[in-house]
Amino acid sequence: MGRMRLPGALQGCAERAIRECQQYTNRSCEECLKNVTCLWCASSRRCVPYPVRRILPPADLCELRSARWGVCWVNFEALIIAMSVVGGMILIMLLVCCCCCCKKKSKKPDKEDERAARERERRRVRQEERRAEMKSRHDEIRRKYGLFKEENPYAKFEN
Repeated sequence: MGRMRLPGALQGCAERAIRECQQYTNRSCEECLKNVTCLWCASSRRCVPYPVRRILPPADLCELRSARWGVCWVNFEALIIAMSVVGGMILIMLLVCCCCCCKKKSKKPDKEDERAARERERRRVRQEERRAEMKSRHDEIRRKYGLFKEENPYAKFEN
């Protein structure tokens, strides 16, 4: 099997990207950024390949406030600050929405809870009615057979 020549191919791509970007050095930001692999350093007016292995360009390549990538009117420093502010606002809005939803849910019982409470109340009322009916039936049977406890035990001897 043959050996893979990927590192050499990558090296060739990197060298080609350096050459392509360096041809726009000392020209304009717009010309440099037409190639998406290039980074414009406004302070030194250099066009260099974007360091893809790192998220932010290192300070020795270009300062964040001078670095431009994609568009000329946004520098990395402003982009980081703006993204942080927007991200923070989104997080705060999510927290506020969650808090509002939780409060609203706890204050207002939902329809299922109300229906379950009504059903419990109906069952309780039916059970009370059955109990009263059973008690009256039992009392009637006790009276019929003389087992009913009278309030005054001497009442039956008064006649």
